[in-house]
This record gives sequence, C-alpha cells and structure tokens, in this order.
Amino acid sequence: MRARGGVRGGPAAPSSMDEHARYGGVVPEIAARAHVHAVAPAVQEALDRAGLTLADVGAVAVTTGPGLSGALQVGLAAAKGYAFSLGVPLHGVHHLAGHVAAATLDGGPLPNPCIVLIVSGGHTSLLLVRDLARDPIVHLGDTLDDAAGECFDKVARILRLPYPGGPAIDRAARHGDPAAVRLPRPLSGPDDPPYAFSFSGLKTAAARWVEAQRAAGTEPHVPDAAAALQEAIADTLTRKAVRACTDHGIDTLVVVGGVAANSRIRALTEQRCAAAGITVRVPALRLCTDNGAMIAAIGDLLVRSGARPAPLDLSIDPSAPLAYAALTPLAATRAA
Repeated sequence: MRARGGVRGGPAAPSSMDEHARYGGVVPEIAARAHVHAVAPAVQEALDRAGLTLADVGAVAVTTGPGLSGALQVGLAAAKGYAFSLGVPLHGVHHLAGHVAAATLDGGPLPNPCIVLIVSGGHTSLLLVRDLARDPIVHLGDTLDDAAGECFDKVARILRLPYPGGPAIDRAARHGDPAAVRLPRPLSGPDDPPYAFSFSGLKTAAARWVEAQRAAGTEPHVPDAAAALQEAIADTLTRKAVRACTDHGIDTLVVVGGVAANSRIRALTEQRCAAAGITVRVPALRLCTDNGAMIAAIGDLLVRSGARPAPLDLSIDPSAPLAYAALTPLAATRAA
C-alpha cells in the first residue's frame, strides 16, 4: 500500500520461514495458506508502525508476478479488496522491480542510468535501468540455469546445513578458508557471454568435492567448503557487474535481492567498485529479502510518475518477465 505523503515504515512481520525450514525449502501450499492468515495482520502492523490508518491510504500496490501462483492469488485478492473498499487506484507490479525500488528507501532516487545486479533465490540478472517507473528495463545478462540463491540452497543441503542455505553458508564461511577448495568461476572465459550467469556447474563441482570427501571416509570441512563456494559466487557476480558498469560508461551499481545480504558479496562489491571508481548502492539488510516495503516503494514511484492504474481484470503472471515495473493482465497481453 502507498500512504498519502509517501512510503513509511519497514517490512512487516509475520513470516512463514520457520514452517518452510521444516521441509528444507518453500512448500507452495504452505506459502499460500500462510499468506491467507498473515495478510490482514501484516497490513495492520505496517499501518501501526507508520502511525497511519486505512483512511490514509492513497493507492494499493501488489505483486502480480513472478512467484508462486497460490501466494500471488491471495495477495492479489486482498489488494483488490482493499483498493475497491477504499476507492483508491490499484497497481500490479513486478516482484523484481520491487527489489530495485528497495534501494530508494534508504538512499533516495536512483541515478538515471544505473546498472542493477539482482541476486535472489530464483533470479540472477544484470540490468540497465533508466527511469524505473517509466522506461523499459534492459537485460544485459541473466542466469542460464540455477540462480545464485539456488546454488547456495542446494550446496547447503549437501553440506547438511539448515534452510535457508544462503545465511547458513554465510555463517559457516566466517570460519573457513576460501582457498582450501578449488571451485570454478562459471562463464568467465574470454569467449563466454560477458554478462550471463550459470551456477549449475558450480553447484555440481561443490557436490562432487563433498562426495569425494565422504567416499574417502572423511566428512568435509564445512567452513572451508562454504567459504570457497561463497567466494566463487561473489567473485563471479562482482566481476561481471563491474565490467557491465565500465563497458557502458555508467558509474553507479545497485545490488539488490535476498542474496545481496551475503556479507562477502557486499564486501567484495564495495572493494571492486571503489577500485573502479564506481558508486555502489546496496539496500539495508532488512530491505534485501522479500518485504512489503519494496512493493510499496515501486507503487509509490508509479503513482508519482502518473502511471495508469491496473484494470479491474488484473491477473497474476507466475512467470512474468521483467520488462517494466508495472504488469498488465495476461489476458490483455495475449489479446495484443
């Protein structure tokens, strides 16, 4: 939701993460049911934290894709209900555009243009972003298979670390030696696409090292394995991101998404950007993982830009490509 006067407050509680952790990953049915129970309390808590009431809401923004179909349906149904009952405009927005907008919440407007690196559980992309609310988003490169977050989760499971794997790897890596295990840097050769990503092979290489250790009768040293994996991912991401900035003559790099909370990625990004004379923008930790504030932020930008509200038949798109910040219904897209 967008409150009159701007976006205030931070991401609201409750979370279904503890329930998902019992199963080692996100269970779509559990996610949808958790949304049903949490949506009204989360909205009320967000309003309470901001010192507002529903009467102060000037527009409603909702994620309509990409994501899990059941969870998206619950969110859209609630958003339509709020918008209709309050008589305010509704905007359907792209989840990943919300991550980009999160960088504006504690750092102000983004420069036009900027390079954006999105790293999350299901997405790894390098983008050229101009006016986020108005202009098309240009994809310089995307992951060809596993995203960085998927690689963290899958290797964490192999190492018998808890879910979610990213934070578990980060904690374990603090006590490890990244040079103790040799792992590849995917798509880093001179003939490889410069901005594309691939983490499936890295995941496989890490898994084979673990299997070899266990086949030899020894348990792998988890901190070393975690540090090596984290270094390989951070090295790959930051090299390509800095190259994109220098190749396009752009002096600001924005790093967003859940994996942007990783301590080594943040540190190496700062280090390499400083060496290249590039300004780096990374949201606060609490704004990196999925949260309602980032969706309110992109909704706020759309309202301020004069974007037309979504039609009444706004629908979800679980596999929506990131082309614009606002999403249109699937029916309208097909008709066009």
